[in-house]
Amino acid sequence: MLRFALTLLLFTLAFGVLSSSPVFSDLILAKVDRRIDLTSQIVRITTSLKVENAGSNPISEILLSFPENQAKHLAYLTATLNEGKGKGKASSGAGLPTEVVIPKDVPDSLTFYSVSLHKGLGKGESLLLDVLAVFTHALEPFPEKISQADIQLLLFQDTAHFLSPYKVMVQSVAVKLPEARVESYTKLEGTKLSGSELKYSPFHNIPPFSYLPIIIHFENNQPFAVAEELVREIEISHWGNVQVTEHYNLFHGGAKNKGEFSRLPCCCDYEFLCRYFVRARPYVRGASAFRRLVARLPPRAHSVYYRDEIGNISTSSLWGDSKKTELEIEPRYPLFGGWRTAFTIGYGLPLRDFLFESDGKRFLNFSFGSPINELVIDTLIVKVVLPEGSKDISASVPFPVKQWQETKFSHLDLVGRPVVVLEKNNVVPEHNEHFQVYYKFNSLSMLREPLMLIFGFFFLFVACIVYMHADLSISKSSASYLAKVQWEEVQATVQQIHNIISHCLTAHDKLEASLRDLSRTGDVQACKATRKSVDSLLKGVSKDLKPLVTFLQSSPQAAHILPKVEELIAKERDLQERLMAKHTTVVDCYEKKLGGREIENRIASNQQKITSLRQEVDDLMEFIDEI
Repeated sequence: MLRFALTLLLFTLAFGVLSSSPVFSDLILAKVDRRIDLTSQIVRITTSLKVENAGSNPISEILLSFPENQAKHLAYLTATLNEGKGKGKASSGAGLPTEVVIPKDVPDSLTFYSVSLHKGLGKGESLLLDVLAVFTHALEPFPEKISQADIQLLLFQDTAHFLSPYKVMVQSVAVKLPEARVESYTKLEGTKLSGSELKYSPFHNIPPFSYLPIIIHFENNQPFAVAEELVREIEISHWGNVQVTEHYNLFHGGAKNKGEFSRLPCCCDYEFLCRYFVRARPYVRGASAFRRLVARLPPRAHSVYYRDEIGNISTSSLWGDSKKTELEIEPRYPLFGGWRTAFTIGYGLPLRDFLFESDGKRFLNFSFGSPINELVIDTLIVKVVLPEGSKDISASVPFPVKQWQETKFSHLDLVGRPVVVLEKNNVVPEHNEHFQVYYKFNSLSMLREPLMLIFGFFFLFVACIVYMHADLSISKSSASYLAKVQWEEVQATVQQIHNIISHCLTAHDKLEASLRDLSRTGDVQACKATRKSVDSLLKGVSKDLKPLVTFLQSSPQAAHILPKVEELIAKERDLQERLMAKHTTVVDCYEKKLGGREIENRIASNQQKITSLRQEVDDLMEFIDEI
């Protein structure tokens, strides 16, 4: 409270000096009716002015002034002419042009806006002017921190006198509060509190720049939903759809929560608690926390989703009719003061409801602000993604915004899609007006992506057909291919020689076996029969070897292996001859009925050579087998 007292003292001193300043013009405010709406976190002040020209010169502008503590929170200002003659008559519609001006001899504690009239106000003439000023973050929680069981109390500071550079003849002030319960308020003469409405009785003959401070300390448990940043992406598809994606970074802007948190009281139905306990005292646990938000989407919205970084959030309800579609979203947990959450809302809209043509151009007509009720947005970024190939792009917004263009790449894009980016700070529901984005687009460009898909699949199928029917092997006339074929032929020939030698060695083993049988049975005729069959086999094998060796001798690929093959064949023939000689000697000895010792003495030297040759032949066979 000390800070507010000091602020009020400074403003009182400043405006006391201003009250002695010269009048800006001969305008007189014959009647001023102010209505201050404090039912939500957004402060709306509606002022009806009856302006009279008491001078002799026509007046083309009217000045509106705001103190510093209000000007820094001013989010929206509009002034319209009221052409009716009584209460309930609507204003003429279109707002008058307003802009910030800096008059001479005015301190920095005041901010002035100039309202330009369509035609000058002549001598003795009067007009009715309706002014709507919307403020954000103008309500300060007091206390700044509350527990889960406490209600939320707020402070509002203003002036009972209409702060103006003109003299005010008659003025009244009415403050609409969210609840009938008020902690305290500045009491002036004639002040009346009736239910949830606080009235300050009419003031007369108020001099210019008169400032009479008032403070209201009241209860307000409405959701203080503030979007620190909201990014809206509106993507246009000429195939019949407008896709809207909204990324919210939300926090509770009310009194911060202190102490421990218990989920149990929050799980209770808020309406039930209010119905049965508010009569005694509106002491509902967590009353200032908000559990759900309502987004009013355009009619015929479809494919609606609500998710956060974890995934889809199922605690949402959707219903609609021909005029609107409402989405009730519920965060994963109730939000208390200072708590944050982030989520994404997405939905599709029919293209024909928002895209139109005029003067050879197409234009998107879409709402600027958020569809969520009573949401304050610190920074709003609207991105309009146009189809690839759009040109001559321009945007028309009914209020000042930052504007630039960028490029976004998506599926099948070649040069990217142009994106119109609009940014504005301190956005309120009153900014939810329609804006337009104009561009030129050749309808033939719509065929670009389908043709890319068609030709892409066509070339894919052609490539598959070519692959299936083309011979991708190495050319048969190339040196590498010929060398490979020749080497395979050499390998096959060597393998055949290896097999033939194996048969020969088998025949050798058969001869050795016949000699062992002869020593056991003494059957000479059986031994001779075996010899005869082996001789026949070896003669045939010898004939088969000749063409194979001839081929190896003619092939350059066999140059490194030919010596080993020839050595193997020579060793085998030598082994064969010695085995035959041994066999003949043993058979002759048995026919002459010589003793066993005599037979061993006759074949001893030959047997040693046979054993040595057999080992050499086996080694050569292993070498060739590895090749």
